[in-house]
Amino acid sequence: MLSPIDTDAVIRDGGATGRFPHEIHSGVAWWMAAGYVVTARLDALVVAYDGQSATAEFFDRMCLGAINAQHYACLVIDRGVADREDLLAAMKERGRVPGMYAATRNGTATLTLFDQDGVPLTERTGLHLIRRMIAEDRVPIPVNAGSKGRVQRYEVGAR
Repeated sequence: MLSPIDTDAVIRDGGATGRFPHEIHSGVAWWMAAGYVVTARLDALVVAYDGQSATAEFFDRMCLGAINAQHYACLVIDRGVADREDLLAAMKERGRVPGMYAATRNGTATLTLFDQDGVPLTERTGLHLIRRMIAEDRVPIPVNAGSKGRVQRYEVGAR
């Protein structure tokens, strides 16, 4: 990673949390999303953010990371500005698709990863694999242009 982070301190409790930009930066959002797609072998991911200007770049990087994750061609469903409940509802509506949420508050950025049931990831459910991938600088880039995913704007009732 170009700007290393303390993965043990930052990646915990369902995702990544740290003071922005000293402990966490927008590149971490790329890594977290790409790592999630690869380690969980996701073909779809719903993403949203809290609408804060500081969070918008994290959101953009989440989308880029998820569509550029090895050979998974992940469909990123862009829920855009939403609260956690809206994200969880969109995940359920789309058929229990996992999700990722970015929020900032008082200079602290939080990236939360949710499994298909809307439960934040834990050490037992894969967070440790993502942390290790980032710590070891294992870049999950696409193997070819056909492996790249795409971003689709969320629409109520669409599948």
